[in-house]
Amino acid sequence: MTMTEKHARQSATGRLPKISVLGYGAGDAANNLAFTTATMFLLVYYTDVVGISAAAAGTLLLVVRIFDAFSDVFAGRMVDRTYHKKLGKFRPYIMFGSVPLLLLSVATFSIPQIGESGMLLWAYVSYALLGLAYSFVNIPYGSLAGAMTQNAGERAKLASARTIGAIAVGSFLGIFIAPMMKGGENLQGLFTTLTVIFAVVGTGLYMFTVFTTKERVVREVSKVSMKQSFETLKGNKPLLLLCISSFLFLTGQLAIGTVQIYYFRDVLHSLSLYAVMSIINIFLTFGMAAVLPQLVRKLGKKNIYIAGAALMAVGGLVVFLAPAPMVWLAFAGVMVTQVGLLLTSMLVWALEADTVEYGEWKTGIRTEGITYALFSFTRKTGQAVGGALAAFALAWGGYAAGAAQQTDHALLGIRAGAGLLPMVFSILALLVMLLYPLTDAKHKEIVAEISARREARLEAALESRDTEENK
Repeated sequence: MTMTEKHARQSATGRLPKISVLGYGAGDAANNLAFTTATMFLLVYYTDVVGISAAAAGTLLLVVRIFDAFSDVFAGRMVDRTYHKKLGKFRPYIMFGSVPLLLLSVATFSIPQIGESGMLLWAYVSYALLGLAYSFVNIPYGSLAGAMTQNAGERAKLASARTIGAIAVGSFLGIFIAPMMKGGENLQGLFTTLTVIFAVVGTGLYMFTVFTTKERVVREVSKVSMKQSFETLKGNKPLLLLCISSFLFLTGQLAIGTVQIYYFRDVLHSLSLYAVMSIINIFLTFGMAAVLPQLVRKLGKKNIYIAGAALMAVGGLVVFLAPAPMVWLAFAGVMVTQVGLLLTSMLVWALEADTVEYGEWKTGIRTEGITYALFSFTRKTGQAVGGALAAFALAWGGYAAGAAQQTDHALLGIRAGAGLLPMVFSILALLVMLLYPLTDAKHKEIVAEISARREARLEAALESRDTEENK
């Protein structure tokens, strides 16, 4: 083994510099300036600001997010086919795709008054383009973690860092922006100003990610063919099960994220509690991030993921059944749900990175791009279904935009979106994850075997070269 190979292997299994972990977390903060803003407020924007009906908005979310899921697969293939000598496979996309992404977020929340059909068309086109741009930034960003390290503890740190970045943005939106979502208010100026500011801040965060992270994992094939990409997916049982579980979990999670503002505002009549929940989320996130690497070493990623899904189910049941006057009980249910969400969300990225090595172990080819793309595809379809089901629950209940008081049936629809859907889908996600075969111990064995194979091939190549030179 050459000194370069040995150094690369040590870098891939050793500790990451703190600046790299921080830089990676900054990337997901930037991602969520577009993603979480859309998740939390786009349905409210469509129904209460633009005037699109809940049913039409639900169809829009379903159609565009499914298109977005296919965009992920296309982006994954493009990533696998490219390689830059200085920046590697992933950082060029983050560098050059970030500004178009953030500007499209502005366009999505700045629909002009051009008639009902014109506004609906603008909504479809702008949101579809936003999703396409997000794919070409998020797929490389998510794939980058698997190329930075193969150490389980360090991957847990990266997963925690990106969750902290996402929660920081979500908490800001919940504390300062969500309380402004009062029925009947003119919010167009707020959304336009907010997204313009986010475009500037997000660009800075993305550039910080680009210049503080580095690909350390050795790859023998820098540009992967279509055939090689799909060979690594075929037979990757852990990836398949993780994708199915994530689809189900994201369906429940997006139902919560989409309709939670309605729950606090219209069911509990306590919109200010949304800000309280966001503040608590900050402390929960930092607390979990501090202990997660130790928990992973003791319990394993799979077991913690299952525990998180179980908590989400329990919290969802409480949210659905809690009487509106018992605000404390409903809020307790919301927070139990949030704890489950945070646990599972922190670990899912590290689990996905592990499946990359499983595919490499099976085929000898690393394909972070298409692996993450397939994973993201199923997550995006879950987001599409979850967001649409939440909107359809509002439509089924007869939600009336801007009404001072919703009907009992409308409130039932909101409860179903905020509690019943998350409960059902988190239970299904948990059951699938029970079958997940790639434990942390097995992953460690796989990484060691991949390294041994690489060393053997290198030694054989060196011996062959020496033999040819001595002839």
